[in-house]
Amino acid sequence: MRIRLTQLDGKLPNLALMKLAHWHVSQGDEVFLARTPTPTLFEPTYDRVYASAIFFWTQPVIERLKLAYPDAIVGGTGADSTIEAESVIGREYEHYDYSIYPEYQYSIGFTQSGCRLKCGFCVVPKKEGKPRSVNTVHDIWREGTPRAVLLLDNDFFGQEAWPARIQELKKGGFQVSLSQGVNVRMINDETAAAMASVDYRDDNFQQKRLYTAWDNLGDEQRFFDGLERLNAAGIPSRHVMVYMLVGHKPGETMEEILYRFNRLVESGCRPYPMVYERWRQPELRKFARWAIRRFYEFIPWEDFS
Repeated sequence: MRIRLTQLDGKLPNLALMKLAHWHVSQGDEVFLARTPTPTLFEPTYDRVYASAIFFWTQPVIERLKLAYPDAIVGGTGADSTIEAESVIGREYEHYDYSIYPEYQYSIGFTQSGCRLKCGFCVVPKKEGKPRSVNTVHDIWREGTPRAVLLLDNDFFGQEAWPARIQELKKGGFQVSLSQGVNVRMINDETAAAMASVDYRDDNFQQKRLYTAWDNLGDEQRFFDGLERLNAAGIPSRHVMVYMLVGHKPGETMEEILYRFNRLVESGCRPYPMVYERWRQPELRKFARWAIRRFYEFIPWEDFS
């Protein structure tokens, strides 16, 4: 069979598509990766089409895909679907085909699944339940590639085995990117010291970066208490990128958003606004552009257009 794997969003390799690629190749099928919902001029016809969407704002793209491929199997959080790679394969499957991403030189995966919290905007607790360990670092790392692992864990320190994972990273000389963020509200002195003891990096492994989040104003004290613990452990605020959920709280004002933003800038952190249902909120998309591209360093928000 000829198989089309369609990555509808996200810049990182898609693990679900990598699983499907490995499984189909093991069945003797031909596999092609595409990043567009509709076929390009010279694409062949396919016996089966899969697509994966991570973000809810990808819904319009899914609609375009369905027009081109009405029988496409679409899964992922952004598709609001219960379809997973395992439901297609018919069993648990922990094999990945990196060949569909030949430019990607690192290793990517989960040491942990689930989350301790139940944030109203997040689907992780509903889909994955309570945190549990699922892989070691050496399970994820591909021998012969750089000692750099990008972990997609949503709650790294929520797993009981986190001390063992930290030791693996240190003893193995690994760089690690926790791109989904660590929960700074639940950081204590022990976990802050553990985080400072490893070579934490951004998702390109080019600079020191620790990701976290401050999603609502009510968590202000807990957030900055956690930040102080990170600072005391040796992680400076300039290394910390903070995902800022905006547009989710009913009645949230621009003044409240700017207050959070300015507090982060003043503390030395780098804010990264994440707009909830971004296709419906053009003003907040503009705010995110202003913040992420650091226009705020020379243009006040009121003057930005």
